[in-house]
Amino acid sequence: MLFNSYEFLLLYLPIALFGYWFLERLGGRSAGIGWLAFISLVFYGISEPWHLLVILPSIAFNFSVGIHLARSPDPRLLFAAIATNLGLLGYFKYSNFVIENLFVFADMPPPAINVVLPAGISFYTFTQIAFLVDSYRQQAREVNFSRYALFVTFFPHLIAGPIIHHAEMLPQFAKGARGINSRNVSIGLSILIIGLAKKVLIADNLALVATPVFDATLQGETLTFFEAWAAALAYTFQLYFDFSAYSDMAIGLSLMFGIKMPINFNSPYKAQNIVEFWRRWHMTLSRFLLDYLYIPLGGNRHGAPRMFAALLATMLLGGLWHGAGWTFIIWGALHGTYLVINHAWRQATKEIRFEVGPLRHVFTTLSWATTFIAVTAAWVVFRAETLDAAIIVWKSMAGFNGLSFPAPAEQRLGSLAGILSSLGVVFDGNNIVTLEDWRTLGIPLILIAGLICVIAPNTQQLFARYKPALPVYNGQLPSPSETKWQWRPTPFWVFSMAGIGVICLLSLNRISEFIYFRF
Repeated sequence: MLFNSYEFLLLYLPIALFGYWFLERLGGRSAGIGWLAFISLVFYGISEPWHLLVILPSIAFNFSVGIHLARSPDPRLLFAAIATNLGLLGYFKYSNFVIENLFVFADMPPPAINVVLPAGISFYTFTQIAFLVDSYRQQAREVNFSRYALFVTFFPHLIAGPIIHHAEMLPQFAKGARGINSRNVSIGLSILIIGLAKKVLIADNLALVATPVFDATLQGETLTFFEAWAAALAYTFQLYFDFSAYSDMAIGLSLMFGIKMPINFNSPYKAQNIVEFWRRWHMTLSRFLLDYLYIPLGGNRHGAPRMFAALLATMLLGGLWHGAGWTFIIWGALHGTYLVINHAWRQATKEIRFEVGPLRHVFTTLSWATTFIAVTAAWVVFRAETLDAAIIVWKSMAGFNGLSFPAPAEQRLGSLAGILSSLGVVFDGNNIVTLEDWRTLGIPLILIAGLICVIAPNTQQLFARYKPALPVYNGQLPSPSETKWQWRPTPFWVFSMAGIGVICLLSLNRISEFIYFRF
């Protein structure tokens, strides 16, 4: 079930809210927690019930192991439990990739094997591994199975994050949540609507610009400079608004039940270096990789060479976590290299103060532009289905096919014609799509999306006075005075949110999965 569907918004969510409100009043906090755990499993299994055959044994196994580790820390048990979790994830996520590459290496046709990936397995696996490690460290203890099951399955985060931490969530499930009330529902519903608008009105329409170009590269099509950059920027902003939308919707939905989720997204395209980017993008994944991979690998405690090796290893594994393919590994290697360069630059220039003097604005702008271009270039291989396809886009972006805009001509990108036709774009009798048609659709949307990313306040800034989410890093929550455009329970905001919500509901005629849905 998807958040951006009529079934979820008009049926599942009202039932979940009413059931929680009724049972908590009737049977107390434990009854409400039991209902949330049950309805979360319904959410997860209603479309593909076999997914429950994976997640339920995983929950039972990790809960029992966590109890043992909290009582008697045993490194062998911890290692075996982590290996079991990674083995389950590896089977479902990487079997196809490994088998295919083994047969390609042996110059043999690969067998027809298709292991289907259960939704959200990457997220709940990492969530439970962190719980096991902290149980071993005597930093976590949970003896209530309903609370633990809800910790893993709570539907707002289950499919695409954030990767929640036991110290944030379990105390809320035990006693800290404030329950359903009008304040939580009004703020949470407004954040939910903003997230839905990002997904339905912006991200899904940017996909109409990016997808045909990337599809064309699979056929070996040569792109122009304009087409390559338009597709790369469209996907860069599509991914931003898609993931930002899910992060907002997770926070809004949780708050409607009186539960606060951690921030997972904080205007990453405003970052002025790649280190800052990773403190703003997928923040809970960055925290997990930092605490449970980078620091155990040595972090920055053993000199620059060890630190650089730890960064590269962490980002390579982070890339592989995102998907089973060489393109994801290369994407992780790119970001690992970016981080190494960033840290090396900091060490080489630590005595120089670039942020002072008359050139500080120039330096700030160059830092931001360099970071954004590097991130955009890396998103190309993240999106491309093959390395050859990514190279086609990169070469065109670099101007290897010339820098001039092509004259209006027959559109090589076959799928684009049908997409634009469905949007009402006019074609001639031969169904020819001109470049001008494509500019009409793509350029304004890309520009608007870019301005929102770089200039507009983000959702947490809009709702800063109400603190609807938890910080991942110290100082991440904006101050209530950070923007004058903050949400308030006024007629202006009520009618604005209602109008946007209606527009979103009317735009749900084409349902699309969130990009992180199958990670």
